[in-house]
Amino acid sequence: MPRPPRKRRIQGYPDHWSFAPDDGEEPAGETVILTLDEFETIRLMDREGLTQEQCAQRMNVGRTTVTAIYDSARKKLARAIVDGLRLRISGGSYRLQPADDLTITINEKGIDIMRIAVTYENGEVFQHFGRTAQFKVYDAEDGKIVNSVIIDTGSTGHGALAAFLKGAQADTVICGGIGGGARMALAEAGVKLCAGVTGSADEAAAALAAGTLQYDTEANCDHHGEGHGEGHGCGHHGEGHGEGHGCGRHGEGHGPRGEDKGCGCHDKNEAEE
Repeated sequence: MPRPPRKRRIQGYPDHWSFAPDDGEEPAGETVILTLDEFETIRLMDREGLTQEQCAQRMNVGRTTVTAIYDSARKKLARAIVDGLRLRISGGSYRLQPADDLTITINEKGIDIMRIAVTYENGEVFQHFGRTAQFKVYDAEDGKIVNSVIIDTGSTGHGALAAFLKGAQADTVICGGIGGGARMALAEAGVKLCAGVTGSADEAAAALAAGTLQYDTEANCDHHGEGHGEGHGCGHHGEGHGEGHGCGRHGEGHGPRGEDKGCGCHDKNEAEE
């Protein structure tokens, strides 16, 4: 029986996940998918200037493996640019190891614990996800908050914050405005999202734990976090209402969702540990 391939180590998620020609026409043909391990080789060698050997050490794989990943990535980039195709970053065989400045000191999450992270500033839900300097992290059990801690992120940016939340073992994040790139990063990290929330961070976390939190599926940072849409319930088992977007204990929202729209209660694209 062949041995499964070793997962490639990456140090974070990108801030930008989708690219397309900006010449007034919608790209025709397939979307080119660049995996996260392929993206990492491009970042390390073409952006940071590392050699293949140095890149292999960073990713904890052999040099021949890095060569193959890098060649595949360059061919995909060439196809997207030359043929005018949409390029999207997603998936791959990887494990996330955030950089040193994202190291998190937090207790391991218990089996029956729901871990909620809230963008935090002066006791309130901070309204700009990508500029979050602190999260308040809550552990909930049987519908009640049992523990909480405030954590400095040490960094900002959609990709870094999504990686931070994955390292913190967060199940769900509550925030104000959030952009499409951040939604994609959180979906890749397997962190469910309740956006468009304002007011007390403690009250929002308690409401989510109890299954009564109201949130806004259309909240975004395009106009300084002033996205407005319909409010939806965050159920204890993710049983949302209205358009059916739930953000709860098991994240099992129901109903339609668009690729760039959803409240973030996605059970998809969980990155492999």
